[in-house]
Amino acid sequence: MDVTPALHGSEVVVAGWVWELRDIGKIKFIVLRDREGFIQITLKAGKTPENLFKIFVELGREDVIVVKGVVEASKIAKRGVEIFPSEIWVLNKAKPLPIDVWSETPDLATRLRWRSVDLKRPRNLAIFSLASAMLRTIRDVLYGEGFVEVFTPKIIVTSTEGGAELFPVLYFERVAYLSQSPQLYKEQLTASLERVFEIGPAYRAEKHNTDYHLNEFISVDAEAAFMDYTDIMNILEKMTKNLAKTVASFSTKLNEVGVKPVVTEVRNVPRVDYDEAVDWLRRLGFAVNWGDDLTVEMQMALMKFYGPVYFLVNFPASLRPFYTKRRDGEKSESYDLIINGIEVASGATRIHRRDELEEEMRKRGLDPRLFEAHLSVFDYGMPPHAGFGLGFNRLVTAMLGLDNVRHATLYPRDRYRVEP
Repeated sequence: MDVTPALHGSEVVVAGWVWELRDIGKIKFIVLRDREGFIQITLKAGKTPENLFKIFVELGREDVIVVKGVVEASKIAKRGVEIFPSEIWVLNKAKPLPIDVWSETPDLATRLRWRSVDLKRPRNLAIFSLASAMLRTIRDVLYGEGFVEVFTPKIIVTSTEGGAELFPVLYFERVAYLSQSPQLYKEQLTASLERVFEIGPAYRAEKHNTDYHLNEFISVDAEAAFMDYTDIMNILEKMTKNLAKTVASFSTKLNEVGVKPVVTEVRNVPRVDYDEAVDWLRRLGFAVNWGDDLTVEMQMALMKFYGPVYFLVNFPASLRPFYTKRRDGEKSESYDLIINGIEVASGATRIHRRDELEEEMRKRGLDPRLFEAHLSVFDYGMPPHAGFGLGFNRLVTAMLGLDNVRHATLYPRDRYRVEP
């Protein structure tokens, strides 16, 4: 509701949901809520039409109403402004809500059971309004770098990344699978559209049940011809800086609902070699060997040296997918973007020669014949290329310092949750 003291004396029409009702005798108050916030509606004896007091008595929380009235600046009203109504229309009545959205009482599982109701909570409205703005920032950066937005199939016939964590789908007379990522398609598209990105759902049939894993999530994927992993990191660094500015622009609204962002400014993003990270972790007392993947706890520990946003680079090739280009034998031209200890993006320079890609597949125990539809593209002018995959729900979780990725997901899908 964009009703400010500057509108003093103006007649306005506002619509929303009844958040709160207060009756102190001859003065009664309705706190009206919409996506943007609250406005106070004041009914005063001698100033407000009598029929509106009768309507007030019948109102309940979350009733949907429209109010026509005159704006008055106020030093007492919380927002510095109130509306004295001349007319009120009740568009729909609400039953008592199944959960309390006016406090932080319900546990997360209960909130998710009644998710559409829980989303009325001002905290959620702030988080998902910001999430939308962050998506716009991501698109702006990628369009600004010459990328074309694309949409690739989500029903596939073989694993995208060589793993077995796929959801089967009965596709007419055959079995297909839900896509883990658009990885192979976006690589193929670099041979024509050169720079492409996609924002859409991805599916992983992993039996995780952690605070940071989902089985359906929103993935931001990009791939660019004639770039290597350092070029892609430069784009991701620019994106992260702009995202921090977007989060900062929501700081007032976030503070009002008790969300304290971790990242509101990024000046530069350190690039930390995997070997260096392992050395630091050993000094800190972690039992980590070269070739181990790093845990969230380890990545949080490294923030002591590199801050809340940094890249881990040059991972052992054994930790990365088969299409990752090697660097100095056992290492690879790869990286993770870490924010607040959470891996939010991962990427690399890709192998662009068919013979090298087939050799890497065989090393991983994969049969190149199963990937012939993809490999054949490499016969017809595949350029050098690099890219990234970014988990958008994780990104929001990490930048806002939320304790569970489900807080940053409208309707989470995990191992135990497939509704609502």
